[in-house]
Order: sequence, then C-alpha cells, then structure tokens
Amino acid sequence: MNTHAIVLEKPETIALRDVGLTAPQPGDAVVDVLWSGISTGTEKMLWDGTMPTFPGMGYPLVPGYEGVGRVREVTDGCGLSEGQLVFVPGARCYEDVRPLFGASAARVVVGGKKVYPVSETLGRDAVLLALAATAHHALTLPGVALPGLIVGHGVVGRLLARIAMALGADAPTVWEINPARRDGATGYAVTNGDDDDRRDYATIIDASGDPAIIDRCVPRLARGGQIVLAGFYGTPLSFTFPPAFMREASIRIAAEFQPGDVNAVLDLVTAGKLDLSGLISNQASARDANAAYRTAFNDPACTKMVLTWEKDA
Repeated sequence: MNTHAIVLEKPETIALRDVGLTAPQPGDAVVDVLWSGISTGTEKMLWDGTMPTFPGMGYPLVPGYEGVGRVREVTDGCGLSEGQLVFVPGARCYEDVRPLFGASAARVVVGGKKVYPVSETLGRDAVLLALAATAHHALTLPGVALPGLIVGHGVVGRLLARIAMALGADAPTVWEINPARRDGATGYAVTNGDDDDRRDYATIIDASGDPAIIDRCVPRLARGGQIVLAGFYGTPLSFTFPPAFMREASIRIAAEFQPGDVNAVLDLVTAGKLDLSGLISNQASARDANAAYRTAFNDPACTKMVLTWEKDA
C-alpha cells in the first residue's frame, strides 16, 4: 500500500511523492487524512536545518503531528469504527522515509489507541488539538499559577490566552511585537510590551520562541515569580543573573503534551468553555505544499496554515 506524503528530502527541499506504507497490524486503523497543519516551530527547524539533533533525526522525513482524517479500515482490537473522524498526532507507518512526525500524508496506518475521536462539528479546527494540548500542558504544570502575561500572539499564544481563561484565569495581557499579529484577541488585550508598565507578574509564559526572552521578562516579574518557556528554542538560552537573583525568579520548561492534555482540551471544547474557531488563517492543497510551507514560515500574517488532502487520498 502506498500513499502521497509530504517529504522533506533535505533542508529547504520538499516534495509531494509516493511513499510505501507498512501493513496494518492488530490494533491498527487506516485513516484517510482530510487536513494536516504546518507547524511553524519544530517543522520550521526541520525545514531550515536548524533542528537540534535527537534520536531518530534525519532526512528524508515525513513531518506533521496535526492530522485530522476519517477511519477507512479497522483491525481487531482497534477500538474505532469505520467512518469515524479522528485527530492523528503522528504516524510511524512508512517503509522508506523517517516519520518526524509522520502525519502529513494522504493516508496513514496508526494504532487505534494513539488517535482521538473528534466531533464532526469540530472538523478542520481539530488540527489545532496538538497546539492546544501543548498550551494546556504549559498552563497546568505543577506549582505554576495561571499567567498574567503571555509573550507572543501566534496561534500558541492565542490558545494559551483562551485556555487560561477557560480554566478560570482573569484575562491575561499578551505581548506581540509584530503589528500583523496583534489582531484576533478574544476577551484579552494585546500590546507591543512597551505600553505595559507592570512589574508584578507572578507567572509569565513565553510562546515567542525568542532565545533572548528571559532578560526581557525578568524585570516584569514579582519577587518569586516564574517564567514558563512554552516555545521551542533552536539556539542556547542565556540570561543576566543579577536581575533574576534579585527577584528570586524561577524558570520552568514545558515539555511536549501528553494524552491527558488532549483529552482535557476536548472536554473544554465539549463543555463550551473553549472555542477553537478563527485561528486557522490559511489553507492550501497538499499539491501546493512548496508554496504553502513558504507562506507558513515567512508570512507574518499567516498564523496557521492547513493543507487539504481529500482530493489526494
């Protein structure tokens, strides 16, 4: 069995081509992907060759951890039903390319317990579940208060603000230096940071990915405050020690989301406390992947690019 997939052959070289799929095993489902998202964090680093080396890293690779599709076939023990709409946070089903993270393909073979059934009403917006779960994970780290300040108003920053309020926080302040990204706020204020005079934030969450962000945030902390790093940073981070010392600051790192985070986000959506609409800014056919990836990475007005696969399945 073959499928079309996005393949990064090497940095800045992308193709939509046939790849071989492994045969389904008991417990697996075959899913026809309808939509997949392009990540401007980890995927951009895979694209430009700046991703730090880690086990399994290498080219050629199929990227993507934001797939949404319909179950085509099921095997014994899968636990899913044919025709069911599911969120696919990655797949490892390819014979001749690496899966990093493997969801950007027209068809995938994936364990039934590794996907998440979603409602038909959520539809395309379900591609946001990985980023929403990432935001939820950062917001619910043990011992960390919900944030008063979020840095960055890309899609993760917007999700952090929405989920924080869904969890009961007061409306946070959001900093964004790019004027093209200051719109789209729902119930909270967005500023460039220079207009914000506060110096008493108990928790600041960074979603900008700026490696110099710690020095910018430390002067805004209350004594004993925390900075949570929720971005992904391709270069070493450093900070000036004396200001952090004076505030007795803590720095926390939020790792990748867990299944419980996805389920918690789905519960918030089902309860009507979290709205994922209005966050996808661009859509393109997978056949136009080359242009779509460049738009996703280079156009500051593009907060989220989604590829469509229905005609390619």
